[in-house]
Amino acid sequence: MTEESIETDNPMAPLTGGGFFRDINVEFLIHELKDPISVIETAVRMLLEKPDKFGPLTDRQEKALNRALRNSKKARSLLADMLEVGRSDAGCFQSCVFDPASIVDEVLMEALEAMDAIPWETVSEAGQGPDRDAVLRKLGIHLTCSEVVRDAQLCQDEAKFRQIVGNLIKNALQHRRRRLDIGMDVLEDQLIVEVVDDGPGVEKENRELIFERYTRLKACVLLSRTGHGLGLAGARILARHLGGDITVKNNLGEGAAFRLVLPLTLP
Repeated sequence: MTEESIETDNPMAPLTGGGFFRDINVEFLIHELKDPISVIETAVRMLLEKPDKFGPLTDRQEKALNRALRNSKKARSLLADMLEVGRSDAGCFQSCVFDPASIVDEVLMEALEAMDAIPWETVSEAGQGPDRDAVLRKLGIHLTCSEVVRDAQLCQDEAKFRQIVGNLIKNALQHRRRRLDIGMDVLEDQLIVEVVDDGPGVEKENRELIFERYTRLKACVLLSRTGHGLGLAGARILARHLGGDITVKNNLGEGAAFRLVLPLTLP
Protein backbone atom coordinates (compact mmCIF):
# COMPACT_ATOMS: atom_id res chain seq x y z
CA MET A 1 0.00 0.00 0.00
CA THR A 2 1.37 3.39 -0.98
CA GLU A 3 0.36 6.56 0.77
CA GLU A 4 0.43 10.13 -0.39
CA SER A 5 -0.40 13.08 1.83
CA ILE A 6 -2.80 15.34 -0.01
CA GLU A 7 -2.87 17.92 2.75
CA THR A 8 -0.89 18.14 5.95
CA ASP A 9 -3.24 20.32 7.97
CA ASN A 10 -2.96 19.93 11.72
CA PRO A 11 -5.94 17.75 12.76
CA MET A 12 -6.30 19.98 15.82
CA ALA A 13 -6.59 23.13 13.71
CA PRO A 14 -9.76 25.20 14.24
CA LEU A 15 -12.72 24.11 12.14
CA THR A 16 -14.72 27.29 11.72
CA GLY A 17 -17.27 28.85 9.41
CA GLY A 18 -19.93 26.52 8.04
CA GLY A 19 -17.96 23.38 8.88
CA PHE A 20 -19.06 20.41 10.93
CA PHE A 21 -17.45 21.87 14.05
CA ARG A 22 -18.18 25.51 14.86
CA ASP A 23 -15.79 25.64 17.80
CA ILE A 24 -12.31 24.19 18.32
CA ASN A 25 -13.45 23.03 21.77
CA VAL A 26 -15.73 20.45 20.14
CA GLU A 27 -12.87 18.74 18.30
CA PHE A 28 -10.67 18.99 21.39
CA LEU A 29 -13.44 17.28 23.37
CA ILE A 30 -13.55 14.44 20.83
CA HIS A 31 -9.82 13.86 21.22
CA GLU A 32 -10.16 13.94 25.00
CA LEU A 33 -13.01 11.42 24.98
CA LYS A 34 -11.13 8.88 22.85
CA ASP A 35 -8.66 8.05 25.62
CA PRO A 36 -11.13 7.15 28.41
CA ILE A 37 -13.21 5.11 25.98
CA SER A 38 -10.10 3.20 24.94
CA VAL A 39 -9.27 2.56 28.60
CA ILE A 40 -12.78 1.20 29.22
CA GLU A 41 -12.58 -1.01 26.15
CA THR A 42 -9.17 -2.37 27.14
CA ALA A 43 -10.30 -3.09 30.71
CA VAL A 44 -13.37 -4.99 29.53
CA ARG A 45 -11.29 -6.97 27.05
CA MET A 46 -8.86 -7.98 29.81
CA LEU A 47 -11.69 -9.22 32.02
CA LEU A 48 -13.06 -11.27 29.12
CA GLU A 49 -9.78 -12.59 27.73
CA LYS A 50 -7.73 -13.22 30.91
CA PRO A 51 -9.84 -15.27 33.35
CA ASP A 52 -6.65 -16.83 34.75
CA LYS A 53 -5.59 -13.38 36.01
CA PHE A 54 -8.93 -11.81 36.97
CA GLY A 55 -10.98 -14.90 37.77
CA PRO A 56 -13.67 -16.87 35.91
CA LEU A 57 -16.90 -15.20 34.80
CA THR A 58 -20.46 -16.41 35.02
CA ASP A 59 -22.53 -16.50 31.84
CA ARG A 60 -24.46 -13.40 32.94
CA GLN A 61 -21.25 -11.52 33.72
CA GLU A 62 -19.74 -12.46 30.36
CA LYS A 63 -22.87 -11.32 28.49
CA ALA A 64 -22.89 -8.01 30.38
CA LEU A 65 -19.21 -7.39 29.63
CA ASN A 66 -19.67 -8.26 25.95
CA ARG A 67 -22.52 -5.77 25.78
CA ALA A 68 -20.33 -3.11 27.42
CA LEU A 69 -17.56 -3.90 24.93
CA ARG A 70 -19.86 -3.56 21.92
CA ASN A 71 -21.19 -0.24 23.14
CA SER A 72 -17.73 1.16 23.88
CA LYS A 73 -16.85 0.28 20.28
CA LYS A 74 -19.97 2.12 19.10
CA ALA A 75 -18.94 5.20 21.09
CA ARG A 76 -15.42 5.07 19.66
CA SER A 77 -16.82 4.65 16.15
CA LEU A 78 -19.11 7.68 16.59
CA LEU A 79 -16.19 9.83 17.73
CA ALA A 80 -14.16 8.65 14.72
CA ASP A 81 -17.04 9.53 12.40
CA MET A 82 -17.31 13.04 13.83
CA LEU A 83 -13.56 13.57 13.67
CA GLU A 84 -13.29 12.43 10.03
CA VAL A 85 -16.13 14.75 9.00
CA GLY A 86 -14.42 17.63 10.79
CA ARG A 87 -11.11 16.87 9.11
CA SER A 88 -12.86 16.81 5.73
CA ASP A 89 -14.39 20.22 6.41
CA ALA A 90 -10.87 21.41 7.19
CA GLY A 91 -9.55 20.02 3.89
CA CYS A 92 -7.41 17.28 5.44
CA PHE A 93 -7.14 14.02 3.46
CA GLN A 94 -4.76 11.06 3.34
CA SER A 95 -4.80 9.35 -0.05
CA CYS A 96 -3.59 5.77 -0.50
CA VAL A 97 -4.14 2.86 -2.88
CA PHE A 98 -6.28 -0.01 -1.57
CA ASP A 99 -8.61 -2.81 -2.60
CA PRO A 100 -12.20 -1.58 -2.08
CA ALA A 101 -13.74 -5.07 -2.10
CA SER A 102 -11.53 -6.19 0.80
CA ILE A 103 -12.29 -3.03 2.76
CA VAL A 104 -16.07 -3.46 2.35
CA ASP A 105 -15.73 -7.06 3.49
CA GLU A 106 -13.81 -5.98 6.61
CA VAL A 107 -16.29 -3.18 7.35
CA LEU A 108 -19.20 -5.63 7.11
CA MET A 109 -17.57 -7.88 9.71
CA GLU A 110 -16.90 -4.88 11.98
CA ALA A 111 -20.53 -3.79 11.64
CA LEU A 112 -21.80 -7.26 12.52
CA GLU A 113 -19.55 -7.37 15.57
CA ALA A 114 -20.64 -3.92 16.74
CA MET A 115 -24.36 -4.45 16.24
CA ASP A 116 -25.04 -8.11 16.95
CA ALA A 117 -22.48 -10.44 18.52
CA ILE A 118 -24.19 -13.74 17.63
CA PRO A 119 -24.13 -13.38 13.80
CA TRP A 120 -20.57 -12.05 13.97
CA GLU A 121 -19.40 -15.07 15.95
CA THR A 122 -21.18 -17.41 13.55
CA VAL A 123 -19.67 -15.75 10.49
CA SER A 124 -16.17 -15.42 11.94
CA GLU A 125 -16.08 -19.10 12.88
CA ALA A 126 -16.81 -19.99 9.24
CA GLY A 127 -13.49 -18.48 8.14
CA GLN A 128 -13.03 -17.19 4.59
CA GLY A 129 -14.34 -18.27 1.21
CA PRO A 130 -17.52 -20.15 0.19
CA ASP A 131 -18.26 -21.39 3.72
CA ARG A 132 -18.52 -17.87 5.06
CA ASP A 133 -20.57 -16.73 2.05
CA ALA A 134 -23.02 -19.55 2.78
CA VAL A 135 -23.32 -18.48 6.43
CA LEU A 136 -23.93 -14.88 5.41
CA ARG A 137 -26.65 -15.94 2.99
CA LYS A 138 -28.37 -17.91 5.77
CA LEU A 139 -28.37 -14.68 7.78
CA GLY A 140 -29.93 -12.85 4.84
CA ILE A 141 -26.76 -10.95 3.94
CA HIS A 142 -25.67 -11.02 0.29
CA LEU A 143 -22.37 -9.43 -0.79
CA THR A 144 -21.69 -9.34 -4.52
CA CYS A 145 -18.80 -7.81 -6.46
CA SER A 146 -18.32 -7.58 -10.20
CA GLU A 147 -15.12 -8.96 -11.70
CA VAL A 148 -14.06 -5.40 -12.47
CA VAL A 149 -14.27 -4.48 -8.79
CA ARG A 150 -12.19 -7.48 -7.73
CA ASP A 151 -9.36 -6.22 -9.94
CA ALA A 152 -9.88 -2.53 -9.15
CA GLN A 153 -7.66 -0.35 -6.99
CA LEU A 154 -9.08 2.72 -5.28
CA CYS A 155 -6.83 5.76 -4.71
CA GLN A 156 -8.85 7.50 -2.02
CA ASP A 157 -8.85 8.33 1.69
CA GLU A 158 -9.23 4.84 3.17
CA ALA A 159 -10.30 5.97 6.66
CA LYS A 160 -13.10 8.10 5.25
CA PHE A 161 -14.15 5.35 2.83
CA ARG A 162 -14.46 2.98 5.78
CA GLN A 163 -16.56 5.51 7.69
CA ILE A 164 -18.94 6.03 4.76
CA VAL A 165 -19.49 2.34 3.99
CA GLY A 166 -19.69 1.49 7.70
CA ASN A 167 -22.47 4.05 8.22
CA LEU A 168 -24.48 2.69 5.30
CA ILE A 169 -24.09 -0.95 6.34
CA LYS A 170 -24.92 -0.29 10.00
CA ASN A 171 -27.97 1.71 8.99
CA ALA A 172 -29.18 -1.14 6.77
CA LEU A 173 -28.51 -3.79 9.42
CA GLN A 174 -30.50 -1.78 11.94
CA HIS A 175 -33.55 -1.32 9.72
CA ARG A 176 -33.70 -4.50 7.63
CA ARG A 177 -36.35 -7.10 8.28
CA ARG A 178 -34.69 -10.20 6.87
CA ARG A 179 -32.36 -9.22 4.03
CA LEU A 180 -29.37 -6.99 3.28
CA ASP A 181 -27.76 -6.73 -0.15
CA ILE A 182 -24.38 -5.08 -0.74
CA GLY A 183 -23.34 -4.74 -4.37
CA MET A 184 -20.16 -3.28 -5.86
CA ASP A 185 -19.29 -2.34 -9.43
CA VAL A 186 -17.11 0.05 -11.44
CA LEU A 187 -18.64 2.25 -14.13
CA GLU A 188 -16.69 4.87 -16.10
CA ASP A 189 -13.88 5.27 -13.57
CA GLN A 190 -16.32 5.44 -10.66
CA LEU A 191 -16.83 2.95 -7.87
CA ILE A 192 -20.49 2.13 -7.18
CA VAL A 193 -21.50 0.66 -3.81
CA GLU A 194 -25.18 -0.10 -3.26
CA VAL A 195 -26.56 -1.05 0.15
CA VAL A 196 -30.16 -2.26 0.01
CA ASP A 197 -32.37 -3.45 2.86
CA ASP A 198 -35.95 -4.70 3.05
CA GLY A 199 -36.93 -2.43 5.92
CA PRO A 200 -39.55 0.35 6.13
CA GLY A 201 -37.89 2.49 3.48
CA VAL A 202 -37.80 6.27 3.19
CA GLU A 203 -40.73 8.48 2.22
CA LYS A 204 -40.09 10.55 -0.91
CA GLU A 205 -40.42 13.84 0.98
CA ASN A 206 -37.75 12.76 3.47
CA ARG A 207 -35.09 11.48 1.08
CA GLU A 208 -33.06 14.66 1.34
CA LEU A 209 -33.98 15.51 4.92
CA ILE A 210 -32.39 12.30 6.26
CA PHE A 211 -29.03 13.70 5.16
CA GLU A 212 -29.47 16.90 7.17
CA ARG A 213 -27.30 17.24 10.27
CA TYR A 214 -29.17 16.57 13.53
CA THR A 215 -32.48 16.24 11.67
CA ARG A 216 -35.32 14.83 13.76
CA LEU A 217 -38.27 13.52 11.77
CA LYS A 218 -41.14 11.86 13.56
CA ALA A 219 -42.72 11.01 10.23
CA CYS A 220 -39.60 9.38 8.83
CA VAL A 221 -39.64 5.69 9.72
CA LEU A 222 -35.96 5.29 8.87
CA LEU A 223 -34.93 7.67 11.65
CA SER A 224 -37.49 6.58 14.24
CA ARG A 225 -35.00 4.33 16.02
CA THR A 226 -31.87 6.45 15.69
CA GLY A 227 -33.27 9.82 16.79
CA HIS A 228 -31.21 11.95 14.39
CA GLY A 229 -29.51 11.82 11.01
CA LEU A 230 -25.92 12.39 12.13
CA GLY A 231 -24.61 9.12 10.66
CA LEU A 232 -26.17 9.54 7.22
CA ALA A 233 -25.41 13.27 7.19
CA GLY A 234 -21.77 12.60 8.02
CA ALA A 235 -21.54 9.86 5.38
CA ARG A 236 -22.80 12.18 2.63
CA ILE A 237 -20.49 15.00 3.75
CA LEU A 238 -17.50 12.65 3.55
CA ALA A 239 -18.58 11.26 0.16
CA ARG A 240 -18.91 14.73 -1.34
CA HIS A 241 -15.54 15.81 0.02
CA LEU A 242 -14.07 12.75 -1.74
CA GLY A 243 -15.61 13.83 -5.05
CA GLY A 244 -18.65 11.53 -4.89
CA ASP A 245 -22.16 11.45 -3.47
CA ILE A 246 -24.79 9.31 -1.73
CA THR A 247 -28.39 9.03 -2.88
CA VAL A 248 -31.35 7.00 -1.66
CA LYS A 249 -34.33 5.61 -3.52
CA ASN A 250 -37.31 3.22 -3.08
CA ASN A 251 -40.71 3.84 -1.63
CA LEU A 252 -42.06 3.32 1.85
CA GLY A 253 -42.55 -0.38 2.56
CA GLU A 254 -40.13 -1.53 -0.15
CA GLY A 255 -36.92 -0.95 1.75
CA ALA A 256 -34.19 1.63 1.29
CA ALA A 257 -31.50 1.51 -1.40
CA PHE A 258 -28.48 3.72 -0.71
CA ARG A 259 -26.07 4.30 -3.58
CA LEU A 260 -22.52 5.54 -3.02
CA VAL A 261 -20.61 6.82 -6.05
CA LEU A 262 -16.90 7.68 -5.73
CA PRO A 263 -14.22 8.46 -8.32
CA LEU A 264 -11.50 5.79 -8.37
CA THR A 265 -8.96 8.55 -7.71
CA LEU A 266 -9.39 11.30 -5.14
CA PRO A 267 -9.77 14.62 -7.00
